Amino acid sequence: MKKTAITLAAGALLASMAFAGSAFAQDYPTKPITVVVPFSAGGPTDTVARLVAEVMSQDLGQQVVVQNVGGAGGTLGAGQVAVAQNDGYTLLLHHIGMSTAPTLYRSLPYDPTTDFAPIGLITSVPMTLVARKDFEPNTMAELLDYVKANGEDITYAHAGIGSASQLCGMLFMNAVDAQMTTVPYQGSGPAMTDIIGGQVDLICDQTTNTTSQIQAGEVKAYGVTSPERLGNLPDLATTAEGGLELEIGVWHGLYAPAGTDAAIIERLEAALQVALANETVISRFAELGTVPVTAEEATPAALTETLTSQIELWKGVIEAAGVYAD
Repeated sequence: MKKTAITLAAGALLASMAFAGSAFAQDYPTKPITVVVPFSAGGPTDTVARLVAEVMSQDLGQQVVVQNVGGAGGTLGAGQVAVAQNDGYTLLLHHIGMSTAPTLYRSLPYDPTTDFAPIGLITSVPMTLVARKDFEPNTMAELLDYVKANGEDITYAHAGIGSASQLCGMLFMNAVDAQMTTVPYQGSGPAMTDIIGGQVDLICDQTTNTTSQIQAGEVKAYGVTSPERLGNLPDLATTAEGGLELEIGVWHGLYAPAGTDAAIIERLEAALQVALANETVISRFAELGTVPVTAEEATPAALTETLTSQIELWKGVIEAAGVYAD
């Protein structure tokens, strides 16, 4: 009889806790939400985050604040969110680096597949190969020949270990079977500044960080890594048109800490989809050379599938290149 009473009491407690959690989720959000971007302010991922956060704020009725936590190739900010309270008030907006970190970092302090609750994909940004204005090659064909002939005499800038620009550079060097001298920076902004200033030769970076410089004639552009030319850069050929098989898009996703209430994830997913259907977001994305994903892709299931498949894809690429962060 005593055992039965204890069991009933435990069941009542669990039911009460479940009800409380459900009620909390229904009231969510009641205070500002922080979206951690694990890179410096002003970079490509930061730009995407701020555009989306503004509209999500309107839909959620609470301010969505972007917080930049750069360092360690994006793993510092991601690690911070992995151990944050799973109450829906600390989120992570990360790019393709979520899928490369497990191979790049031998002692990664979190597991991208188990320590986060996916909310949805956001966009896939093409990359562009650009160089300082006075770099010798003028066409993609000339660039390929020049890199093969000069190899390590060429300086290749990137935004740090695990950055999209580093990953694109790895694929580029694999494709041309030549190694350039890599120059890491603390973010895309400083790297682009030195490209414009002529201190380094070449970079492959997201259109969100190169479009304005290309349009202003501040850099020499060779190709875009998308299957088709971009509407905002119609004169820039694809890498395939120039004879280089290099197709890569830097996808971005939104995550919460693992264990976040399903109702909260659903609410955030709905707000994300509202943001991606917003005309201002669509227009600004177009100016940056990208488009929002579809409503079907801005879901936990789609982001989960993309993350797991990309982890396997990049594992082979990184191991073949033999490049690791530690």
